[in-house]
Amino acid sequence: MATVTPARLVAGLRRPGGVARGGAAGLAAAGVSAAAQFALVVVVTRAVSAAEAGAFFAATAVVLMAAGVAKLDAGNGLVFFLARARAAGHGKAAGHAGAAGHAGAAGPYGAAGYVRAATVPCVVAAAVAAVVLWPRVGPVAAVVPVVALGDVLLAATRGLGTLRPTVLLDGMALPAAQLALVTVVALAGPPEWLPLAWGLPYVPVLVLAAVAVRGRVPRGPRVPGAGRDLWRYTAPRSFAGAIQAVFQRLDVVVVALLAGPAQAAVYTAATRFKVVGQLANQGLTQAVHARLVSALARGELARARELYQAATIWLVLLTWPVWLAYAALAPWLLAVFGPAYGTAAPVALVLAATMMVATACGMVDVVLTAAGHTGLSLLNLLAAVACTLALDVALVPAHGALGAVAGWSGGVLVKNLLPLWQLHRRYGLRPFGRHTPAALRLRTWAAA
Repeated sequence: MATVTPARLVAGLRRPGGVARGGAAGLAAAGVSAAAQFALVVVVTRAVSAAEAGAFFAATAVVLMAAGVAKLDAGNGLVFFLARARAAGHGKAAGHAGAAGHAGAAGPYGAAGYVRAATVPCVVAAAVAAVVLWPRVGPVAAVVPVVALGDVLLAATRGLGTLRPTVLLDGMALPAAQLALVTVVALAGPPEWLPLAWGLPYVPVLVLAAVAVRGRVPRGPRVPGAGRDLWRYTAPRSFAGAIQAVFQRLDVVVVALLAGPAQAAVYTAATRFKVVGQLANQGLTQAVHARLVSALARGELARARELYQAATIWLVLLTWPVWLAYAALAPWLLAVFGPAYGTAAPVALVLAATMMVATACGMVDVVLTAAGHTGLSLLNLLAAVACTLALDVALVPAHGALGAVAGWSGGVLVKNLLPLWQLHRRYGLRPFGRHTPAALRLRTWAAA
């Protein structure tokens, strides 16, 4: 295997679709999405009472949790198989046929079989979830299948080698449309319509995502065993994906149940900045995930280490200034949401410290699953959720939003530190190392 050098890194990043280009696009979309989501929270908290805002945040959190469970993590399964298929095709062209094993059967024409195998179970699960939720959250429950299917189809486009639909649709168009519609309803309509205004933009996103997939996957015969192979890999991760979806938004629902909707609104406002770290990590993950899968499938551990360390240092550089500023300015920033929200500064301090630790670990779970260890990832998530629930039950009734952020913090630390130790033990992978300086000097080299 050739030695990974700065020159090779820059050459790879200069190629169309390279990590730097894809990462920059993903991060730009993350910035737009974070700003739009923050503005949406400001609009809602300013336009309606804390109790009504808390009810809205709880309803949307439930819908996103249900969609996250119904996706069955099929999107990551598609990225895994389609990226391996592309790697196999490149390997054959270079005289390395069979690098990705059976996944090579997917090819550009067989990929349709994997897309079909991934989407049908998700639609069924999401439809069931919508029926169950309708009596509790109202018409916005109908959005659950739309959210789930749209996300899976966007993941398919990433597995097929393009980040553009994800960036334009999910990263920019969706949050902007949600902000516009929610603002109109918050200013002129009854608060009960807010969840529906938030959910409607998912419909055109689904339609356009389907068009993007259809344009890249020609119709063809079914691939023998496509569904079996896809779900054999994805099944453990499906449960993990469901746990992850619950983990991401469980805190808001728990606060609403144990401390009331007003405290849920305060908690949502105080923790809104965590979306910055989540979206920055998501933007980098979307750019790097398929390349990590390909590198590990070909046994290129050095390349995987390079991608992991480069993504980690950029994640730290992009998010740590935000966390430090948020910790320092929390009392004034929280006042933007309204006078009742300025007292939640301690919540912001816990959030900032936790996210700094989490981002310093890098995309550990993504690397772990890209290496095929979906079972380990599931166990890590179960441990994180158990930690969060235990702390929430103990702390939320007495401490409200502060107790909830303590529970969330404990879960986040478990979720990141466990896979960090596992990657180091199994592969010697670390978030920082000799590729970190190369990533920092990239701008200078690219200009040379």
